[in-house]
Amino acid sequence: MTALPSPPGPRRTSVDPIDPVDPADSVDLVDPVDPVGLVGELERERAYHETCRAALIGMVDDAREQVVIGENAFASGADAEVLGRHLRSYAKELGQEPDGPLFFGRLDFAGRSADPESPGEQDAGQGGDHSGQSYHIGRRRITEHPAAPPLVVDWRAPVSRAFYRASARDPQGVAVRRRFGWAPRSTGKQDELTSLEDEHLASGSGEEGVGAGAGAGTGVGGGSAILTREIERPRVGPMRDIAATIQPEQDDLVRSGLGLSLCVQGAPGTGKTAVGLHRAAYLLYTYPQRIQRAGLLILGPNRTFLSYISEVLPALGETGVRQSTVADEIALHPVRTEDPEAAAVVKHDARMAEVLRRALYGRVAAPVGPLTVPDADGSYSWRLGLDKLVRIVDEVRAEAPPYAIGRERVRSRTVRELQLQAERRAGPKPANWVRRVGGSQAVREYLDAVWPRTRPEEVLAELLADPAEACEGILTADEQHAIHRPARGRGRGPGSGLRSGPMSARVARSLPWSAADLVLLDELAGLIEHPEGYGHVVVDEAQDLSPMECRAIARRAVFGSLTVLGDLAQGTTPWAARSWPALLAHLGRPEAPVIPLTTGFRVPGAVVALANRLLTALDVDVPPARSLCRDGELTIRQVSVPGPDAREGLAGLAGGVVEAVRAALTREGSVGVIAADTDTDVLRTALRAAGIATATADEIAVAAGGVTGGTVTVLAATEAKGLEYDHVVLAEPAAIVEAEAKGAHRLYVALTRAVSRLDIVHSRPLPGALREAAP
Repeated sequence: MTALPSPPGPRRTSVDPIDPVDPADSVDLVDPVDPVGLVGELERERAYHETCRAALIGMVDDAREQVVIGENAFASGADAEVLGRHLRSYAKELGQEPDGPLFFGRLDFAGRSADPESPGEQDAGQGGDHSGQSYHIGRRRITEHPAAPPLVVDWRAPVSRAFYRASARDPQGVAVRRRFGWAPRSTGKQDELTSLEDEHLASGSGEEGVGAGAGAGTGVGGGSAILTREIERPRVGPMRDIAATIQPEQDDLVRSGLGLSLCVQGAPGTGKTAVGLHRAAYLLYTYPQRIQRAGLLILGPNRTFLSYISEVLPALGETGVRQSTVADEIALHPVRTEDPEAAAVVKHDARMAEVLRRALYGRVAAPVGPLTVPDADGSYSWRLGLDKLVRIVDEVRAEAPPYAIGRERVRSRTVRELQLQAERRAGPKPANWVRRVGGSQAVREYLDAVWPRTRPEEVLAELLADPAEACEGILTADEQHAIHRPARGRGRGPGSGLRSGPMSARVARSLPWSAADLVLLDELAGLIEHPEGYGHVVVDEAQDLSPMECRAIARRAVFGSLTVLGDLAQGTTPWAARSWPALLAHLGRPEAPVIPLTTGFRVPGAVVALANRLLTALDVDVPPARSLCRDGELTIRQVSVPGPDAREGLAGLAGGVVEAVRAALTREGSVGVIAADTDTDVLRTALRAAGIATATADEIAVAAGGVTGGTVTVLAATEAKGLEYDHVVLAEPAAIVEAEAKGAHRLYVALTRAVSRLDIVHSRPLPGALREAAP
C-alpha cells in the first residue's frame, strides 16, 4: 500500500483489527487494542450491513410480487403496458444486483431532517438541512419499505455529494465522514467489513489523524488510507466502479447536468473512462424520464474494451444502457474488403460530407414538361404546368430536408395544387380522392423522374465508380483516383460489365464494402432519413475518431448531449485529432468545454514520468501527466542476442519475456504482455512452452472476467488501448514504433497500461525518447 504525504487536514481515527497487509503500513497507536472505541463501532456497522442486506432481499421480493399483481390487476390497455414494463424493469434491475458491499461510507451531519434523495432549493452537498442526521452511502438506495427513510442513500443523491466534496476547510455541514474498508473482492459478507476510518471535519483542527493497523496511515483523498488502499487494489477481471473513490475534480464532471456537453482530456490513469460511465449513471438517476425516453448510448473503441467496462454500470444499478462501438452502430453491411490507407484517409475526411450530399441531391432533376393526371373514371384530366412543377421542386430543394422527406414534400405539394384546381371546378374533394391522386401512376412516374427513390448503396456505388462530377472543386485528382472503384454490373439489362444507366440496387448491395465505406453509407442514410437519436451519448477514446465518424455520432445526438472522453497523446489512427476544438466541431458541439484531468491515481509515478518523455515527439498539445502513486516499479532490461539473425533476436526476446512473466506471476494482480502485432504469436508460443497459461485479448473479452488467476493476456499493441493490467511486460518498444506511422503514439499507449509494475524487455536499442531512462 502506498503512503502519500498529505496537507494538514481533519483529525482522523481508524481501526483495522485484522493483521496488517504490510508491516510498513502499521503506525504507533494511541490505544493499540481499541483506538477511540472504534472496534465496537466496527461490530455495530457489520450488524447494520446485515440489516441492509435483509432489506434489499425484501425489496427484490416485493418488486417481483408487484410484477405479478400488476399483470393480474391491469391486464390490458396502454397504461397497463407501460406500468408492466416499468415493474419488470425494476424487478430485473434489483434481481441483477451484483454481490458486494452495500455501502462504502457514512456522513454524520452536525445540525433538521430532510429527504436525503430529493433535490431541493438548497443542495445537500453544499450543507443542506440535514442537521444531526447520519446517512450511509452506497451504490443504490435501500429501504425497508417505500415510505421509510433509506437505510442506504444512493451515491448520486444530492446529500451524497458532501461525501466527495467535504473537507476540513469546507466541511459542508459534515461533522464526521466515515469510510469502510472491505476485503478484496468482497461479496458483502458481514465479516468482510474489515476496517473503518473517521474524518472529523467539523473540528477544523488541522491535526494529523491517528490510526491502527492496515487501515491507518496517509494517502490520496486528503490522507485517507482506506481510500488509497481501494484505489491501488490489484486489478483482476473487468473494470470496477469508482463510486467509493471519486475525487472532487471527478465529481464535478460526473454531476454535470444533462444539458451540458463536455470533453475530458484525460491523461493515463486519471479515471476519464470511469468519469464517463459514472456520469451516465448519474444522468440516469437524476433525469430518469428524459433519459429513458430517448435512451443513453456508450460508445467504446472495440468490443474488448466494452467487455472490460461491462460490469461498471450494472454494479451501479443501471442495466438498460446500450454499449456499442461506432463500427457496430453503422454496420449496414459486413466489412468484406480493406481500403488502402490513402483511400481510407480520403473517405474519412470531412469534405466527403459535401461530396455525398452532391451525389445524392444530384439525382434530383428539373421537371421537363407538364403533369397530366386523369380522374378516377377517366372522364377528366387535371394538368399542372411546367412553371408550377419547377417552382415546387426548387422550393423543396432550397429547404434542404432529408432526401426521403423531400420526395414526400414534392408529392404532397404537387397533389395539393391538383386538389386546388379540382376544387375550383367541382367543389371540395374528400381525403380518399387526395390519397388516390397521390398514389396514381402518373404522379408516381413523375416523382421517379424528378425525385427518384434511392438507397445509400446505389448512391455510393455510383459515386465511387465515377467520382468526378460530385468531387469537382472539393477533392484533388489524386484523391479522386484514390477512392475510385471500377463499376460492376451497371444497368438492368442482361449481361455484366460496365453499362450506362443507374446501378441496380441488388448489385449495389452485393458489393464488397470496406469499413470506411460503411461510414459513408451511414452519412448517406442520414441524408436520406434522420436516424433516431439518444438523450445522451458517452464517447470514449474519442481522439481516434475521424471527422466522418464524428458526424455519425452527432446525428445520433441531435437533441441530446455528449460526454467526450479521450487523450490526444493516445491518438493512433491516420486521422486522429490533434486538437479538441476541431473534433468537437465535427461532433456538432463546438461550444463544449474541454476539461483536463492530469492527476493519475493508479499508474506509478515512474511510469508516468517515462511516458511523459514521449510527449514532445507526439506533436499534440497536452499537459504532462502526474501521478500520486509513488509505489510501483519500472524495470528496463536488455536481453542479449546470440547473432544478427532476426529469428535469433526474437528468440532471445521471447526468453526475456518468459523470465519477466514468471517474476510477475509471483505477485498478486493481472499480467499483460504487450508487443508489436507481428511478435505476439511467437511470444505466446514461448510462454505456453514454458508452462504459462495465456489468452488473447478476445478470449479474455469472451470470458468477461472468468479467466482463472495465473492466466497471462498476450495482446498486440494495437489492442491495448483502454485496457490496464497490474503488471505489464512490454516487449521490444522499437518494433512497436516502427510498425506504423503513429508508432510513437502507440508506444505511449502501451507504456501507460501498467498500474503497478512495468517491465520493458528489449533486444534492440530503445527509441530515442526512452534511451536516457535505460540503466
